[in-house]
Amino acid sequence: MAPKLKIVVTPRSFGKSDPAPIELLASRGYDVVYNPYGRILTKEEMKGLLADADGIIVGVDPLDREVLTEAPGLKIISKYGVGTDNIDLKYAEERGIKVTLAAGSNTEAVADYAFALMMAVARRVNVIDRACRDGVWKAEAAIDIHGKTLGLLGLGAIGKAVARRASGFGMKVLAYDLFRDEATAAAYGISYRDSIEGIVREADFISLHLPLDDKTAGIIGREQFEMMKPTAVLVNTARGGLIDESALLEALRAGRIWGAGIDVFEKEPPDNPALLALGNLIAGSHCAASTQGAVTNMGMIATNNLIKHLEVSVS
Repeated sequence: MAPKLKIVVTPRSFGKSDPAPIELLASRGYDVVYNPYGRILTKEEMKGLLADADGIIVGVDPLDREVLTEAPGLKIISKYGVGTDNIDLKYAEERGIKVTLAAGSNTEAVADYAFALMMAVARRVNVIDRACRDGVWKAEAAIDIHGKTLGLLGLGAIGKAVARRASGFGMKVLAYDLFRDEATAAAYGISYRDSIEGIVREADFISLHLPLDDKTAGIIGREQFEMMKPTAVLVNTARGGLIDESALLEALRAGRIWGAGIDVFEKEPPDNPALLALGNLIAGSHCAASTQGAVTNMGMIATNNLIKHLEVSVS
């Protein structure tokens, strides 16, 4: 009898809202190993789990060349989500390891959260909540959202979904993207800008929806913060490395911008207590996609992608 195919599953939310993805894996008779640590795995932990693995369903855990070198039998990397900055795609291709994405599985959930962060920061929801709990009952000055200008850095699926939400608030929408979608721009009255500077100078709200790579790392730094309006709100639900966090800390401390809603950090969990102590920052735990529907969608798409490509590779 041939040995069972070994599958590693690292995302902590996999199958939590609906057991269907777990049941689907079980129905294939695989030897499935789930994340035993309840957190993002280290490189050494990944190496140990992948040493004899045939496939992996992975979240944001590291899959660089160093890790993949220790996984000689790996045939398929099924991403639980769409971001691939934690995966060495070039080396995976060299090795013939298939990489798939759970495309479209969490678009609406992330867009919801991005817009929720915009609103919460603008209206000082966290500050008001904290004051009420401390017995301080007073009005808190805030800034308006309706009719303001939203700048989107990245107009892919999630950026477009945020733009749709902004239309209900009567917002003027600006966008920067290397690949222009003129049909969507026309449908939602989106005006493209030719540079990031064109967005950060004009926008009242700036939401990041870019992939993280060598060109986009640190794309929002001291220079960009200097260009922003003092009432600007910055939101990031994409990747932590897009923002220079030391520059963010300086801008928030100095009141150079109104505030920020940050769901993703350079290091997760973040280890800068000065940043987390600021009242004009609302921090998330990389949870923008963590709704029941999105989690189930990601789990099912990632599992079906794995089954499809794994079973073709061994047939």
